[in-house]
Amino acid sequence: MTQTWTNWSRSEQTHPVRIVHPASTAEVVGLVREATTAGLTIKAVGASHSFTAIGATDGILLRLGRMNRILAHDSDSRRVRVEAGISLHELNPKLKVLGLALPNLGDVDPQSVAGAVSTGTHGTGARLFGISAAVVGVQLVTADGEVLEIDENHRWFGASRVSLGALGIVTEVTLQCVPAFLLHAREAPMALPEVLQRVDSLVAENDHFEFYWFPHTEKALTKCNNRVADGTPRRPVSRFRHWLDDEFLSNTAFEGINRVVARKRSWIPRVNAIAGSALSAREYVDDSYNVFVSPRTVRFRESEFALPREALPSVLRELGQWFEAGHEKVSFPIEVRFTAADDVWMSTGHERDNCYVAVHQYWRTDYRSYFAAAQDIFTAHGGRPHWGKIHSLGASYFAQAYSRFDDFVQVRDELDPERTFSNAYLDRVLG
Repeated sequence: MTQTWTNWSRSEQTHPVRIVHPASTAEVVGLVREATTAGLTIKAVGASHSFTAIGATDGILLRLGRMNRILAHDSDSRRVRVEAGISLHELNPKLKVLGLALPNLGDVDPQSVAGAVSTGTHGTGARLFGISAAVVGVQLVTADGEVLEIDENHRWFGASRVSLGALGIVTEVTLQCVPAFLLHAREAPMALPEVLQRVDSLVAENDHFEFYWFPHTEKALTKCNNRVADGTPRRPVSRFRHWLDDEFLSNTAFEGINRVVARKRSWIPRVNAIAGSALSAREYVDDSYNVFVSPRTVRFRESEFALPREALPSVLRELGQWFEAGHEKVSFPIEVRFTAADDVWMSTGHERDNCYVAVHQYWRTDYRSYFAAAQDIFTAHGGRPHWGKIHSLGASYFAQAYSRFDDFVQVRDELDPERTFSNAYLDRVLG
């Protein structure tokens, strides 16, 4: 019987010969050896939240949701070893029980730990990094069925933290955590020109800063999140305000609006102006993961690029000019975040402080012309696409964009010479 895999955004679909749910590294080893013997490719997926086909295969597909345990933790070093399939949604409250937290997170949490780190998922914070920078150890099942333990002293460590699924099946991950912490969140509307005028200070003066720009308007929503002093009590958003802002306005109403404007595109500028005014200022104090993560039930497609921070004003101006030229009406806000340079070979933050600009399109609307135009703007400024988000770039571009690209490809050649873990996406981006 034909089986079907589809990703969360419904942008990719494939038909594996088998879909298997292993519960241990030993089972993964057996399945990899089975695939190698049969001449099949084999891939692993977590929540299938990548917008690309990075996890797709027509061979054997492993769904790692049963591998979702915390295996060990060390209170002194604050290191935690987890199975690769545990979701961030499952992990964050379990870390809190241990008095720990990840230092930074993105704005959604259904992803598996392995999926998040392997695609370079990140949050925001001028002095902070993506999630993969917290990885201090990786257990990897290679194409010959060997189980590798790769730590900070291993020669392949730099390649293993953002592996793109190209080196093997990640089965366990060791994370360097920090003491659990609270964040004081301040969300406030601000005109886009003022945001850009103040952006350097807003980024520098806040632990975590991001903003959303509503296309066809000058309206933006800013988010400033900062650590609080020890002993500060939690003051979470009230149940009513959470329902109104995060569930009704940002999801239920937004879904309904997008269903309408998918057919009435001319309404979008006016709708965006109203939406940009609907979310009022608010402040609260809560556990870090509750502040970082927002509910996202409206299905969409996304493209996101990391760019040199100094390019941001030009990039947003060029996007605005494209909108003004009447090419397309876009209902989803544009998200802008910031991170520090890291040393992870295939991280979008490799050796460069970045801003991130993410464009979205409702899943029932054709995204191709919008994302292609945005990509042209991003690449003209040295952009690096998020590995799990939509782009059309290939190996020749990445060989110029990443100083360790050739080193990564060499590790891939050593670990997977027969391309057991490859697919069309990896063939395009790695050659």
